[in-house]
Amino acid sequence: MASVTSLTAHVHQRLTAALTAALPETADADPLLRRSDRADFQANGILALAKKAKANPRDLAAQVVDRVVKGDLIGEIEVSGPGFLNVTVTDRAITETLAARATDPAERLGVPLLDRPGTTVIDYAQPNVAKEMHVGHLRSAVIGDAVMRILEFAGETVVRRHHIGDWGTQFGMLIQYLDEHPHELDRRTPEDTEGTEGAEGAGGTGTGEEAMSNLNRLYKAARTHFDSDEEFKTRARRRVVDLQAGDPATLATWQRFVDESKVYFFSVFEKLDMEIRDADIVGESGYNDMLDETCRLLEESGVAQWSEGALCVFFDDVKGPDGNPVPLIVKKSDGGYGYAATDLSAIRNRVLDLKADTLLYVVDARQSLHFKMVFETARRAGWLDGETTARQLAFGTVLGKDGKPFKTREGETVRLVDLLDEAIDRATAVVREKAGKVGLSEEEIAENGRFVGVGAVKYADLSTSAVRDYKFDLDQMVSLNGDTSVYLQYAYARVQSILRKAGDARPQAHPELALAPAERALGLHLDQFGELVLDVATGYEPHKLAAYLYQLASHLTTFYDQCQVLSDANPKEVVENRLFLVDLTARTLHQGMALLGIRTPDRL
Repeated sequence: MASVTSLTAHVHQRLTAALTAALPETADADPLLRRSDRADFQANGILALAKKAKANPRDLAAQVVDRVVKGDLIGEIEVSGPGFLNVTVTDRAITETLAARATDPAERLGVPLLDRPGTTVIDYAQPNVAKEMHVGHLRSAVIGDAVMRILEFAGETVVRRHHIGDWGTQFGMLIQYLDEHPHELDRRTPEDTEGTEGAEGAGGTGTGEEAMSNLNRLYKAARTHFDSDEEFKTRARRRVVDLQAGDPATLATWQRFVDESKVYFFSVFEKLDMEIRDADIVGESGYNDMLDETCRLLEESGVAQWSEGALCVFFDDVKGPDGNPVPLIVKKSDGGYGYAATDLSAIRNRVLDLKADTLLYVVDARQSLHFKMVFETARRAGWLDGETTARQLAFGTVLGKDGKPFKTREGETVRLVDLLDEAIDRATAVVREKAGKVGLSEEEIAENGRFVGVGAVKYADLSTSAVRDYKFDLDQMVSLNGDTSVYLQYAYARVQSILRKAGDARPQAHPELALAPAERALGLHLDQFGELVLDVATGYEPHKLAAYLYQLASHLTTFYDQCQVLSDANPKEVVENRLFLVDLTARTLHQGMALLGIRTPDRL
């Protein structure tokens, strides 16, 4: 597919050619072109170039103006201030460029592919076996899914990895407790059985949320027993040894926990409207066979050393409150392995076996020090080098309206399914209020309620820079006004309504027509989509895409206010051109929202 060259790129080429002609010694000089409120574009690079050439900046700017080819692309160009250039493009150039985007045979709307695509392994959505997912799992899943979609769209080969917590001391505790209380998972509370008649699963524990509710109860009971009974604690730790040694009966019970947890994980991710494939789930246990070798390689290379019975890696710049170095512990003094051993083994697998160029970890910012030390250790060991890099996409905390970490009224962590259910209920009520005007059936109301509710949760997360905390406010999230996904979804649905009412009129570009100010503003914003997507893909910043889409919907609203689309008073060509503009806007909204993992219903 031949990508569509943006107006920005075209104008940049013209100015670069004129600059080179005016200053032959500065070939490929950068005019530093930016969008501007005073004109369509402003070039700010003349001042620095004039200083370097010991020339008068206004004189140099005037020479560039004289050498710029005008007419087809550039309509007006003038010197401003001490040597800036204000550039206005022609209406024809805007419409022709948009027409090329609209007719892209690959349905990419002219978005180019990365110049040098590679292979990225992205580690995201990492729930824990035998534990319910809570609000803390939301951001890794939502951000990771969006980054994965954007990278794939940009042409990158993406390998998904869900590093679930499926190994360690807690499983010895769980397995031993179930061994001593064999009917624990058969016992159901009234809350477990409510609304789940007929559900069946391994060992009679039900499926999905019910299965996890039972496992979660088992975990709490086992933890209480573990913390209060030293003899049980000893037996549980012996069971960990059995698990690591591959004892068949112990492994069978462990596998049961994993399988039932996966049923639950899949049900939650389905509610989040995300595809999680079983083959992509490679938890901590998946690297067990590599741990010994990882430790041996680190020790033999001198990267790690023994200290107080543990295999450690030390860093000059990582010290504790007492001023002493804080090591990365790869192997504990009791012979067990720390998280670092698993993470380093995963890096070896992803670099050596999966041939990754880039490793992305969508993980809570509170783990930043751990990953800083893990990445540096892998670099010292030679597993990460200049051609293979690792990066943590750290994210902040989900806060309540009070600005404190989001909790229930009882102070408990909010279950993710409860949060999603409430969002869907709120959104369904909003959809129902408008349903009569567009004649939605009950089935459509329910479906759109899911799309709007889940979309509201995702967009609130993705419209904030990942490193920042954000407040979880459902009232604001499902509002029809402001920077919300509902506002964007209604903008898309409104265009679909106009297209349905257009009758025989069809979207068609008419480059010969002059454009109204609101048409120009909408068209110029549409033109930025391709470059914006690549910028988001290379910087792993989906919040920039969310901001672009909100601005696009805002331009569309202004366009509606100032330019009537369907009007008998308008010539046929004007109607067709405006239909073309709104249709391309809707297609861009649809594609952009899809990259964020959000649906855009045709009718709302």
